[in-house]
Amino acid sequence: MTENCILIIEDEQEIAEILQLYLQQDGFQAAHAMDGRQGLQMARRLQPALILLDIRLPGQNGIDVLQALRAEGHWPVIMLTALTDEVNTLLALRLGADDYISKPFNPAEVIARIHAVLRRSLSSPTPTARTLRLGALSIDFDMHLARACPVDGVEQELPLTLTEFRLLAHMARQPRRCFSRNELIESCMPESDALDRVVDSHLSKLRKKLQMAGCGDLIETVRGVGYRLCSD
Repeated sequence: MTENCILIIEDEQEIAEILQLYLQQDGFQAAHAMDGRQGLQMARRLQPALILLDIRLPGQNGIDVLQALRAEGHWPVIMLTALTDEVNTLLALRLGADDYISKPFNPAEVIARIHAVLRRSLSSPTPTARTLRLGALSIDFDMHLARACPVDGVEQELPLTLTEFRLLAHMARQPRRCFSRNELIESCMPESDALDRVVDSHLSKLRKKLQMAGCGDLIETVRGVGYRLCSD
């Protein structure tokens, strides 16, 4: 893998050129593909450190390209999405995208998110440990799915929003650790200006969904500090 090479798969030339300029200024090498077919060929040849992948590509769209990438390797992938692409964004995350950025975006934010994903990819579990089990809860990080598997019940997929899944997955990686509200905002909602009470609202809804699915009271409130996830 080329450690500092970022592959941009984007059919809008102007956007690609701006991203290339900012990447090069930050010390990265930047390669550009205009469509999905060319992007797959370049990914195989260059073995980039990370791929920026537009969802709306001519011919083979970004979802198809992401599926092909995940079938062949474990490159970190950040999706570039339009504001109206919510359904496709959720599908991309379930298929294993590492993050997404909505257009129009600030190129400097893209660079920051690239660094964040690269840091996570260096410390993430190996492919054999991408599913985590906590009590009656099973979390599939690659598919962005959480399932309730109660001993005396039927396995069911939890109807989580994107933010709820991010919060659950983040805490599940370090069970019993207490996370502050600010830390949860920075890690799970970096693109928003969420306040503490917004985190409280998301976690309240998540707690109810877990309880209704038979997973028990997994989310514990630590007064004056934040939240933690417990398996008992």
